[in-house]
Amino acid sequence: MRKIIMALGAAGLALALNSTVVARASTPSPLYTGTNVARLAEQAPIHWVSVAQIENSLTGRPPIAVGFDIDDTVLFSSPGFWRGKETFSPGSEDYLHNPAFWEKMNNGWDEFSIPKEVARALIAMHVKRGDRIYFITGRSQTQTETVSKTLQTDFAIPAANMNPVIFAGEKAGQNTKTQWLHDKQVKVFYGDSDNDITAAQETGARAIRVLRASNSTYKPLPQAGAFGEEVIANSEY
Repeated sequence: MRKIIMALGAAGLALALNSTVVARASTPSPLYTGTNVARLAEQAPIHWVSVAQIENSLTGRPPIAVGFDIDDTVLFSSPGFWRGKETFSPGSEDYLHNPAFWEKMNNGWDEFSIPKEVARALIAMHVKRGDRIYFITGRSQTQTETVSKTLQTDFAIPAANMNPVIFAGEKAGQNTKTQWLHDKQVKVFYGDSDNDITAAQETGARAIRVLRASNSTYKPLPQAGAFGEEVIANSEY
């Protein structure tokens, strides 16, 4: 009789433990995870600047040559790149090496790109100063292009300030923008990628980082301020 009671007790204990495990496994994660003041107040220790501060720092200087990267710096161009990937190489980045993609991208697909507000403010400021504006992109060059016209229209750039887009392309182990920055004597260069920042620093130009939008197709997101460069606050859009 005692053995039966002990057996029933063990079975009951096992059932209870098993029910606890099942209950824990099926319990959903908390709906409200909460936060705290320290987390909300956390800021990266980098050199944040505003467009107004950049303008102020240039006060008294004669007109200069300034440069801008295009993708994720002045244009949110992910729609075209997304369509290119889905059309030419679903599941891989091979489309970036396909001339057919670049023909499409450089000849009309920027009509779907969204001009960034930070770029509007920066370009308007440099136009007011009379600076010469160069767009230097890592895109592959094509026989024809409408990017220059699109940028000039989107940002209302007068012909006197505008220069045709420079398609620097990409080469393994080489920062293709460096020589162009040197040749055009660019004094300030804006870009979202690490290559933009290091190219400017290599030529002695002032490197200023524009934040890449978190929903950009260009991943991973770079670590803004990692090279000691200035970073424009609220420049992801």
